[in-house]
Amino acid sequence: MNFKSWLVTAALGLGVATAIAAPASAQEWPAGTVKFLVPYGAGGGTDIVSRIIAQQLQEKLGQSFVVENKPGAGSTIGADQVAKAPKDGYTVLVLSNAHAVAGALYKKLPYDSVKDFEMVTQIGTVPLLLVASPKFPVNDVKALLAEAKANPGKYNYGAAGGVGTTQHFAGELFRVMSDTDIKHIPYKTTPDVVTALMQNDVQLTFELLPALRSQIAAGNVKPLAVTSRERNEAYPNLPTLSEAGVPGYDVTSWYGFALPAGTPKPIVDKLTKAVHEVLAKDEVKQAIAKTGIVVKTSTNEELTKHVSSEIAKWSDLMKKAGIEQR
Repeated sequence: MNFKSWLVTAALGLGVATAIAAPASAQEWPAGTVKFLVPYGAGGGTDIVSRIIAQQLQEKLGQSFVVENKPGAGSTIGADQVAKAPKDGYTVLVLSNAHAVAGALYKKLPYDSVKDFEMVTQIGTVPLLLVASPKFPVNDVKALLAEAKANPGKYNYGAAGGVGTTQHFAGELFRVMSDTDIKHIPYKTTPDVVTALMQNDVQLTFELLPALRSQIAAGNVKPLAVTSRERNEAYPNLPTLSEAGVPGYDVTSWYGFALPAGTPKPIVDKLTKAVHEVLAKDEVKQAIAKTGIVVKTSTNEELTKHVSSEIAKWSDLMKKAGIEQR
């Protein structure tokens, strides 16, 4: 055999060996610790639901699943880390609506919000609540709309996290769809917004349901509506914004898992199947429901389409609301 023939034979052999090795490696996954990277601080809904699922997967698959918090820059620091991580299934990004907001808000990210990830599955949804200051003399959305239209520019809404957050965009969508002149006042944190509401420095805010439950119970804020299409089990008597006076309004924050693009499909499929089986357990659904999050799963393709449609939705809102990209 001459050198050229030997080289071709060796290359073919290497290709066959690689083809055999890849599925075997995927079949053995996980053979070590799997990290769920949460691009937010500890204690929030994303962090809590990730820890519940990590514990269940650890018991199911027999390997450690750990949660690492990597907050900063509207979730983009953590997302960039996962996009550039090895394509071996051991680094999982915990997605939320902020991933899509960032995809719309920033002109140039160090990654593509869709193409640089293998979407795994959605894991849950949670609405925001529209709440008012206890001192604001309205008790429902109809009265709020009448008051705001009668006094354009007089009232404010606070939003935690500043400009370009889900809370901010929820407020802007309300402003655009209701054709009301209310002003956005940015705050760093939810407690800052609640304090401003109690003092009537701002009259309204849009905030994730889990973050407001204790404040509602204490009477520090006055709930007016939920932002999702359907009512929420935690507050069954609270109307949706759509049925209360802003038809078609829907802002639902969501959570999901993603791996770096190029992760072998058998690994993606195995993780998807395991997560779906874990989330089908009644005890897991109940544990997650206590946070205000409703379990919802999806296929890989459905989550990819959902992320793309959310980016398009927020990009469209930015144009209508006059919010410039950063």
